[in-house]
Amino acid sequence: MKVIIIGGGIVGLATALRLLERFPATHLLVLEKEDGPGRHQSGHNSGVLHCGLYYKPGSKKARMAVEGIRRMTEFCRQHNIPYELCGKTVVATEEEELPRLNDLFERGTANGLEGLELLGPEQIREYEPHAAGIRGIRVPQEGIVDYPAVTQAMAAEIRGRGGELRFSSEVIGLKNGNGWNVATKSGDYSGDFLINCAGLHCDRLSRKAGNRDATKIVPFRGEYYKLKPERQHLVRNLIYPVPDPKFPFLGVHFTRLIHGGVEAGPNAVLAFAREGYRHRDISLRDSIETATYRGFWKFLTRYPSMCWGEFRRSLSKTLFCRSLQRLVPELTMDDLVAGGAGVRAQALSPSGELLQDFYFVRQPGALHVLNAPSPGATASLSIADEVIDLARDAFPD
Repeated sequence: MKVIIIGGGIVGLATALRLLERFPATHLLVLEKEDGPGRHQSGHNSGVLHCGLYYKPGSKKARMAVEGIRRMTEFCRQHNIPYELCGKTVVATEEEELPRLNDLFERGTANGLEGLELLGPEQIREYEPHAAGIRGIRVPQEGIVDYPAVTQAMAAEIRGRGGELRFSSEVIGLKNGNGWNVATKSGDYSGDFLINCAGLHCDRLSRKAGNRDATKIVPFRGEYYKLKPERQHLVRNLIYPVPDPKFPFLGVHFTRLIHGGVEAGPNAVLAFAREGYRHRDISLRDSIETATYRGFWKFLTRYPSMCWGEFRRSLSKTLFCRSLQRLVPELTMDDLVAGGAGVRAQALSPSGELLQDFYFVRQPGALHVLNAPSPGATASLSIADEVIDLARDAFPD
């Protein structure tokens, strides 16, 4: 059995690794358009290990985050990759947020999280002395990790198990006849089964493969600031707001990084390119594809205030700082310096709904991962087994 995986991010690499572990006789090829692993979502996030607080009980995200963080930390221990279960504090700063905070606590409990605490103002300050909040939740199982190091370790282990990785190999054509013929910019390849883990481009690859699923990736850029070194004492570990359950975005927050420093953000603003990490990054093709998708306009019509607020905050450091001050009032604009940015591959339905859960589609001879944003990195090893199980009949014992 020859299997081709498209996408060398953390989900594609985890799938390749688990496939070789479960079916060692598989001839496996990973195709990645960049010159190394994890160059996009996997390497442009804040490195948080999500343990399953936010996700609807019974959903794929809930199940795979709870299981995934255990498996990810075990992988890190085996490969000496830095990680830390430092804990997170979620704070409500207004009375109207309290019902949502209680719902979060119930979700976390239903998902099997251990050691959750409901906090009052004084207890919040025991964990985060500079945080504001009238109530909070302490989540001890949350953590931080070096995801680029994880992708490097996965790539090395895939090679060690006989798998092949081809970088700088952007897929430009797919044909399914007697097996798959895959044309790339580095050459042509053939395989019996195709697994699409192409992240920001997964919907395009899905359509190239003949799948007619109508969801589309709409890229949202998340922009970060960093705290100046002399002000990093304002944040001990992770401080999060109470999110709006209608959206898959968690709101601007503070994250201590595994190799030092504190990030603040991200927002969630529409990007004008699927790899648009800067305001000036504009792709005509990507922009037209988004603008001509009816689901995008239905989304804008349904959530105009959220979209406009995120856009304004993207352009205004003052507004960005003001959002952060709700969590840490002592923060000032002078404490913030420009940080990095990531682009989230968020699937949007034709009805204008942001897909909240992981989403997989099977077709003859192929399986497509069409929505695997946060907590996709944490859950990647669990996602891998889900993908393999969905395609189990294709892999002989």
